[in-house]
Amino acid sequence: MAEGATEPGTARVDAWIWSVRLTKTRSIAATACRAGHVKVNGERAKPAQSVKAGDEVRLFHAGRERIVVVRRPVAKRVGAPVAAECFIDNSPPPPTPVEAAAVGIRDRGTGRPTKRDRRELDQLRRR
Repeated sequence: MAEGATEPGTARVDAWIWSVRLTKTRSIAATACRAGHVKVNGERAKPAQSVKAGDEVRLFHAGRERIVVVRRPVAKRVGAPVAAECFIDNSPPPPTPVEAAAVGIRDRGTGRPTKRDRRELDQLRRR
């Protein structure tokens, strides 16, 4: 098989994430893989790792976690209606603007957070 080619019925994880429009560019998808923000079936994924139908892909991007199950692997970018058919989205709903604003807002001019402040912020973010 030629270099860079994948088996029939599979696709590179970085190309698939970009193809189904979970990230804006393939380079962002590859960077997320290298940073450890992409997991395939619970394992950290490298950009060239193959995905096939039935695999669970977890992507932490843009401040939220996306959990999707691959229905159809595609290597080329497809239109939005076709992309929506290529995966099953099991992600938790995104936080509302009120919830997102409530976490981690500090008054202007209060200075650097103390150790106690950091613990309280960490506790808020875990909920």
